[in-house]
Amino acid sequence: MSENINNISLENTMNKVINTINENKMINEGDGIIVALSGGPDSMCLLHILHSLRKKYNLTIYAAHINHMLRGNESDMDERVCEEYCQSLGVEFFSSSVDIEKMALEQGISTEMAGRDARYSFFEELMNKVGAQKIAVAHNQNDQAETVLMRLMRGTGIEGLVGIKPVRDEIFIRPIINVTRTEIEEYCETNKLPARIDKTNFEPIYSRNKVRLELIPYIEKNFNGDIITTLSRMCELIKRDEEFIQENVTKYFEKVCDISDEKVIIYNDAFNLHPAVISRIIRKALLIFKGDINNIQSIHIDNVIKIQRSETGKFTVVPKGIVITNVYGNIEITRKQQNREIHKSNINECLELKMGDNYVENLGVNIRIKQVSNNKSMNFKGKENVKYFNCDNVKNISVRVRKDGDRFVPFGMKGSKKLKDIFMDLKVPRDKRDFVPLICFDEEISWIVGYKISDKFKIHEGVKNIIEVTVERQEKNE
Repeated sequence: MSENINNISLENTMNKVINTINENKMINEGDGIIVALSGGPDSMCLLHILHSLRKKYNLTIYAAHINHMLRGNESDMDERVCEEYCQSLGVEFFSSSVDIEKMALEQGISTEMAGRDARYSFFEELMNKVGAQKIAVAHNQNDQAETVLMRLMRGTGIEGLVGIKPVRDEIFIRPIINVTRTEIEEYCETNKLPARIDKTNFEPIYSRNKVRLELIPYIEKNFNGDIITTLSRMCELIKRDEEFIQENVTKYFEKVCDISDEKVIIYNDAFNLHPAVISRIIRKALLIFKGDINNIQSIHIDNVIKIQRSETGKFTVVPKGIVITNVYGNIEITRKQQNREIHKSNINECLELKMGDNYVENLGVNIRIKQVSNNKSMNFKGKENVKYFNCDNVKNISVRVRKDGDRFVPFGMKGSKKLKDIFMDLKVPRDKRDFVPLICFDEEISWIVGYKISDKFKIHEGVKNIIEVTVERQEKNE
């Protein structure tokens, strides 16, 4: 009788996983899947289930283990047990040892965050090495409930209440997300899996452990005995609403944002959208530019909206040195530059340039000048930081920054314009205008570096004296 009950329980667990895989389109036939294997009951159960399903989906299964070096011999034993179990299944096993305490200290982060970073870095490296398509992690229904309660106590929005997503980035999959911890333990016991127990999971020293060991049992005893399933069901309902909102976010994002390696621009039209949409557009922009939204809180999003409604030049800084600036009503997301002590009074005068390299310390640039020949095979268009000029009759080449009364003849025009007006037309932020290098030939501005070249020094047929000017940003040595 007991054996029949166990068989039914195992069948129910397996069916839950298969339904989760199919409903969320987690797996394609022929996928290579790396299982994140810690050695605990959750990951051992996950490995056993995916190994059992390998023929059904024509899968290649790998296992990856990180030795965090936090528990001495216990950590080493975890690794040995994982390796031996993989050998018994015929699953290729990979492991890496990382001193997590040292990593956390060097990076100024918690051991939990350091451990997570080390694991995911290793998994992604291994994914490229073996040519796998998916990384399977062992989050379960209890993990889902704990995560939602922790986020609720921090004051999350509905994005946070979606909880742990079954699939992330079309790579990370969670096949046992709808299986409870009790079901996992029964599965491990029935199949005699050599699961390891981390005793620190039973010590209420971390917030998650307190939620697991104290809060959830209290709710189960006094309010809702099925709170784990209830919270999971709530996540599913919220997920539907969130998916609908995100469809609109994606539609608007493509219209109101401009993305490059150097920055992301959110145009001012975006800020006329519903607050629920613009807040998600900002988050999406940060995710794309920053690579993650770890430690990005609602206060950071609110600050972005506030500075957009303020005057140009206002800025805020979010974690990982990301600077968000109001540039004429548009929001620009850039990386924080290393601070340089630049004093305009030191760079007002013209600095004469010679052939070869010229390092201009106060502007933080290296200016390289060389003479080139005028022949039909030359491409004089150059790159953004490389320009070519007609230097016939030019006696002196110099660099300076702007001064009152500067005028400039833009390429393609005959008359001159005030440099001030050009900066305004180009929407160059006020705080940057005083530090834009101006390459001058004799007394004339030939190049507003990074923006425009002069029509006066354009190359035409018959020009004999042509120079190539390259301007490269250099970090100031400390």
